Amino acid sequence: MNRNKKIIRTSIIGIVTNMLLAGFKAVVGIFSGSIAIVLDAVNNLSDALSSVITIIGTKLAGKEPDRKHPLGYGRIEYLSAAIISVIVLYAGITSFVESTKKIINPEKPSYQLASLIIVAVAIVVKIVLGTYVKKVGESVNSESLVASGEDAKLDSVISASTLIAAIIFIYTGISLEAWLGAVISIVIIKAGLDMLRDNLSLILGERVEFELSTEIKKTVASFPEVQGAYDLLLHNYGPDRYIGSVHIEVPEDITIYRLDQLEREISAKVYEEHGVMIEGISIYSQNSDSSVAGKLRNNISKTIIANHETVKQIHGFYLDEVKNYIAFDMVVSFKESNKPKLLEDVISELKGIYPEYEFHINMDRDFSD
Repeated sequence: MNRNKKIIRTSIIGIVTNMLLAGFKAVVGIFSGSIAIVLDAVNNLSDALSSVITIIGTKLAGKEPDRKHPLGYGRIEYLSAAIISVIVLYAGITSFVESTKKIINPEKPSYQLASLIIVAVAIVVKIVLGTYVKKVGESVNSESLVASGEDAKLDSVISASTLIAAIIFIYTGISLEAWLGAVISIVIIKAGLDMLRDNLSLILGERVEFELSTEIKKTVASFPEVQGAYDLLLHNYGPDRYIGSVHIEVPEDITIYRLDQLEREISAKVYEEHGVMIEGISIYSQNSDSSVAGKLRNNISKTIIANHETVKQIHGFYLDEVKNYIAFDMVVSFKESNKPKLLEDVISELKGIYPEYEFHINMDRDFSD
């Protein structure tokens, strides 16, 4: 079964389960006079809505690319997950408002054994459903399903608090369900905010996973002619949809024919092994260590990295012996707070050691490592 079918099937299971739970809880809540059980039923309806949104988002995200969106609609999945987060947040706020009203104007509920059994069953069902939905969501990398699964687990906590309040009331005559409802509402609000923050972060664009970038670089560097792979930049257009570029360092005596062949082989192998499309490969010429350029590159690299802890590496070294011109890329950690000052210091140091050369340094960020 493909990814989209798994997501839709799981969402349909969620819709059916939540609709059944909502119906049972609404009847029990109305007859017992329990606001907590009624709110729990409403929350089940919001869960069903979350599953509907997941289905719609998956369908839209699976649309074929067109002229207006040539890279597809995959990011819609992040938007649908964000909408679900807002629903969770709204449910938490609504629950908090209703619980507060009950604290101000308390009413004694009437619990019966049948209603407590239904609530207990609902707790088990929501735990099983939430665990299943989240597990499927993680296996297919669906943020919407993961959010729905988390929401279902939060529902089980709400139901558990209702059951605890009922047991306390039966044995002590003290009604705590409004207070417990308020506390649980705060937990749900926080969860909704966390989920919304995480999904907005995905929409903005996050750093690619370290493991993926490392493995892609290993694949690129597995070709004998590739002396190094740098500046891997991946753009995310939905779950598991990456398009990117990379710089490679190759021997200075490589032929154009072999270089063209090498670029095609790298792109094919990266897509085959990682499902990532490498659309651009830039070339750096690697000077031999015994050449003038090679010796300068090694010495300059050792000097800079030893004196500046936020400099991770240099690459793309180029020497023009006629114009006494040296250029290279310097990868700087995001920990560096003052890049202009760092650049000024590095050039000053190098000019002190090699006054005969003019230096042109491109400041790179460690986008994928």
